[in-house]
Amino acid sequence: MDTSRIAAFLALADLPAAELDELAGAMSEVEVRAGAKVITLDDYGTAIYFIEQGEADVLTDGGEATRTLGPGDTLGEIGLLLTGQRTATVVARTPMRLFSLSGQDFERIRARVPELERSLRRLGLERAGR
Repeated sequence: MDTSRIAAFLALADLPAAELDELAGAMSEVEVRAGAKVITLDDYGTAIYFIEQGEADVLTDGGEATRTLGPGDTLGEIGLLLTGQRTATVVARTPMRLFSLSGQDFERIRARVPELERSLRRLGLERAGR
């Protein structure tokens, strides 16, 4: 994957070039159809997703949309890095293209991407505190 595509994400913008290269090598591209669940509340957190195209709604456990995520946003970091479980359900509002970093791949490159982990933890803690 081209590092310029992932450098556009706010959570990744300040990463050193070497970390962006590691991350680009570990990510995969995922297409999601409108209406599909990207993540489900209380599921085990197995990946972090970065939205390149499309929009998704973050739903409460009652099914109400609390906010909309779009290009440049990140989701899944709380479940993967902080709690082990998903803290919301996210449903694609439109067709989406995501970049996915699996928990397995994150563990494989973790020692080589300390700034990535710090950035994602900071984002997760901000969101969990809302």
